Amino acid sequence: MKKRIYIAGCGGMLGEAFYAQFKEEYDIKCTDKDVNETWLSFLDFRDFEAYKKDVENFNPDYLFHLGAYTDLEFCEEHKDDTYATNTLAVENAVYIANKLNIPILYISTAGIFDGKKELYDDWDLPNPLGAYARAKYMGERFVCENANRFLVCRAGWMMGSGPKKDKKFIQKLMKQLKDGKKELFIVNDKDGTPTYTHDFAKTVKELITKKYWGLYNCVCGGQTSRLEVAEEMVKLLNKQNEIKITAVSSDYFKDVYYAERPPSERLITKKLDLRGVNKMRDWRIALKEYIDNYYQNYL
Repeated sequence: MKKRIYIAGCGGMLGEAFYAQFKEEYDIKCTDKDVNETWLSFLDFRDFEAYKKDVENFNPDYLFHLGAYTDLEFCEEHKDDTYATNTLAVENAVYIANKLNIPILYISTAGIFDGKKELYDDWDLPNPLGAYARAKYMGERFVCENANRFLVCRAGWMMGSGPKKDKKFIQKLMKQLKDGKKELFIVNDKDGTPTYTHDFAKTVKELITKKYWGLYNCVCGGQTSRLEVAEEMVKLLNKQNEIKITAVSSDYFKDVYYAERPPSERLITKKLDLRGVNKMRDWRIALKEYIDNYYQNYL
């Protein structure tokens, strides 16, 4: 019989990959407060009683808690809403998983570090800068300190699901190109590690299959910067002769992106590598697959 997974907050870019990677081998129930797919049903996981009842009725073997507010400016402007969604709802999930005695998956972020180091492994201590980072880190800590069995997987610069759901860096650049822009202004003072949603979901599947519970950095291979990612993207689109990339400092965008961001969010997948379960490919390979699979005939 298939194992059952309840996936909460499954309507976004990561949820799309989890649905695709888990639907064949597992019996899954996917919920979100934004029902934007036929395979989603409604649940606002901030409503503890509704969340508990829905999970208990499905009686899963695993609880995956994916959803969160990820817009840093929104989080700074709506701190209470951010803590309710990114921290308290995670606590709800832990209570539910513990009551059912099942493992919980929580998605954390490279953004919980202050960026003073160049690279962060799984054992470095976070020092969150803003409301988003604090709320996510407090969610991470609660899971690690209170869940009976857990997986905490830290993602980097997320990419996945294409124009429909990607609200991050790649889609923002793609939209500019679609709108006819011939020059992209890219920050040259932000380093990090891209994270392809499908590789991430495959790595999670490997971890739960082997029951390797715990905390893992879960990002693509290769260290990079915003500038380098943009250059690689333009090259993959074969538009390096028609698109100009202009390097600017973060101050250039400070009116739009005013929330504090760490200068380096580069993670190393030390634990995945040591355990031999790393399904995260080099970011360039993942970016090419992402563009090939989701951006055909987009521009």
